[in-house]
Amino acid sequence: MYVLRSIVTYVAICLYVLVAGTVGLLVAVPFNAKNLLYRLGHGGVALALGLAGIRYTVIGREHIPANRAVVFCANHQSNVDPPVLFRALHPRLHILYKAELRKLPVLGRIFEVGGFVAVQRENRDAAFASIEQAAESIRQGNSFLIFPEGTRSKTDALLPFKKGGLVMALRAQAPIVPVAIMGARAAMQKGSAFVRPVKVTVRIGPAIDTAGMTTDDRDGLIDQVRARIEALIRQGPAPP
Repeated sequence: MYVLRSIVTYVAICLYVLVAGTVGLLVAVPFNAKNLLYRLGHGGVALALGLAGIRYTVIGREHIPANRAVVFCANHQSNVDPPVLFRALHPRLHILYKAELRKLPVLGRIFEVGGFVAVQRENRDAAFASIEQAAESIRQGNSFLIFPEGTRSKTDALLPFKKGGLVMALRAQAPIVPVAIMGARAAMQKGSAFVRPVKVTVRIGPAIDTAGMTTDDRDGLIDQVRARIEALIRQGPAPP
């Protein structure tokens, strides 16, 4: 049943992106209507999660600082994580994403116009330029989501953290909000194209202030963020 449900979800979302995404770009680009793309994006994500049977509960939303840009720092379990967190965390959430995703028809252009920042991890100079671009976007008031592990973990144990996203927060002097997502691995295991209906828990911890810190503090900051996310994971998922 979940296989058929996944196929229906993929077909519906491809059509949604093709139609709604194209119309959105035709309006957003000439009229600078970035908000329209975000509204359409939330509509598409809600549709995808609903069709796939992905439900989520958010705990700790009160920890998100009001009226300022932040960097959400989350663990990474599966391909379900980005859409759930995009929907759950912020109405205009920007994301650091793999540069190769720019090749996706329509969606790649939407990412660009929407202010997402592509990172070429294999090119050090280009990666640093992307980090500075994202830091400037944060200074302008845009909140970002990063997955510091860089790839999906096969277990609940966190992988080593990459420094780029945290350096971005330091350069922007933005608070870092630790986030733990649980249950998503059961929805879509690495290597599988099909999505199983599950309930996902998103736990948000108190923000970590980076004001006054420099890039020399990045290693200590990584340890602090990692410890906060591990503590959130140990609290476990929401009750059924």
